[in-house]
Amino acid sequence: MKRREFIASSLALASTGMAARTGRAANGVIEILINEPVGRIAPELHGQFTEHIGGVIYDGIWVGENSKIPNQGGIRKALVDRLRQLQVPVVRWPGGCFADSYNWRDGTGPQAERPVRTNFWANDRALWKVPDGPQKYEPNTFGTPEFMRFCRLTGAKPYFAANVRSLSPLDFDQWVEYCNAPAESTTLARRRAADGSREPHGVTYWGIGNESWGCGGNFLPQEYATEYRRFTAWVPDYGMKLNFIGSGPGAGIDHPNVAWTRGFLEAVAAKRLSLFDQLYGLSLHYYCGTTGNGSSINFSAADWYQLLWQANVMDSHLTAHWLAMGEIDRDHKVKLVVDEWGAWHSGPAIDPRYLFSYPPSMLDALVTGITLDIFNRHAEKLAMCNVAQLINNLHTLFLAVEDRFTVTPNFWVFDMYKAHRGGQSLRFMGDAPSIPYSYQGKGNSLWGLAGSASIHQKEKRLVVTVVNPNVSEERTTEITLHGASARSGRVTVLAETDIHAHNDFEHPNAVRPSEAPAKVSGSRFAWTFKPASVTKLEIDLA
Repeated sequence: MKRREFIASSLALASTGMAARTGRAANGVIEILINEPVGRIAPELHGQFTEHIGGVIYDGIWVGENSKIPNQGGIRKALVDRLRQLQVPVVRWPGGCFADSYNWRDGTGPQAERPVRTNFWANDRALWKVPDGPQKYEPNTFGTPEFMRFCRLTGAKPYFAANVRSLSPLDFDQWVEYCNAPAESTTLARRRAADGSREPHGVTYWGIGNESWGCGGNFLPQEYATEYRRFTAWVPDYGMKLNFIGSGPGAGIDHPNVAWTRGFLEAVAAKRLSLFDQLYGLSLHYYCGTTGNGSSINFSAADWYQLLWQANVMDSHLTAHWLAMGEIDRDHKVKLVVDEWGAWHSGPAIDPRYLFSYPPSMLDALVTGITLDIFNRHAEKLAMCNVAQLINNLHTLFLAVEDRFTVTPNFWVFDMYKAHRGGQSLRFMGDAPSIPYSYQGKGNSLWGLAGSASIHQKEKRLVVTVVNPNVSEERTTEITLHGASARSGRVTVLAETDIHAHNDFEHPNAVRPSEAPAKVSGSRFAWTFKPASVTKLEIDLA
């Protein structure tokens, strides 16, 4: 029986059965197959991304060691504290498009002696009208030593993006040497020590360029494959396994762009298949876009549904690229790395100096939940994912301007979903009546319920996360655990009656989740999901 037929049959039976037991019909169904694991949910699927753009680095992460803002070695302390709460697994840096205009040497040595350079993003017209500053002219105050300090403070692994467009393979080799050479072994190792770290940084994740089809060089996939082979040939590894990540395609809403994936992998394989042994992952970038008027907090219900529909396109993109990769890499040695994803609104800006900065709303929170659930359901295909970006930019978890700081609804979704990390993703099938809507004169529909599930076998703990996208209707759902029985549980819900709700500096706690015990027992039970909500059920199994 096909999935859709199975779900439709289950929904009809659930509605009838629940009505007989409780007098209330179910309008949703979830089936979790405990004995059908998909793959381990790597913590790295919850990675973050930072770039030297707008207010991400300067004023977001870096406030300076002499700042009156509480800091730890120049790093904003409030941010460090929240990232420790998230147990953030990995952070990508220094870009983004900025990476392919960046010389890593500029960010080393005494800070007062570091050169000032024109930032990659200085050409953006939005910056022409604002005063000069680090958003336009990069001071290099925050470089490799400071980023590694940030990683040590937060407990995150570093993921570096190398400059392929404007530097050489030798420059890349020497960056690896600066980061990883044994103490006192080379001139660059001694420079690292002078910068504050005698011992090696042990950086293992290395992106070979960024968006090499565009801002990273305007390469054809075959041309980029040649550069990839040059940059990864005989890189000094100092006894560590270096994980190289190839620059993959940028997918659009209407097309996954598998031509780049095929072209690049075919060109790599044409040299020799064993090169796949060192290709840890192939990146994929997908932004689901914005609402009809570009605002993160001013949109219609139709805008809401359309953006959630666009976020869900990630599901088919992962499948399309995985199939294309399997045509060449038949053993699937290479995994996908979605190192840029999220919504992309145009305002309202929290500060005119900060490109793409705005307060995310409940709409963005549901985009986050939908996407993280998709990653869970495709756990066997993915090595790492990095939301764009960490602070003051795009699909952000944090907002900060000078001494003001707040978390966004996106932060709370990541906090809820961290319970999945390290668990085994399970086959999850959920459905509810689809939601019809009209967008820009055309009819469309969105599914009525979706989510993911994982199990932690040692603790006998099941984690279920569910998104109800309906702006006005709750979903009373019959949940069936095939192969297990619930004993007790806890529930965390992120929901607001106003779908435009968001946190800002004046109202930092306007949106936050609620927690309570969950009355669940047996292998089949009912649960009602609030409208426009993200829900986490943590279930102790008998």
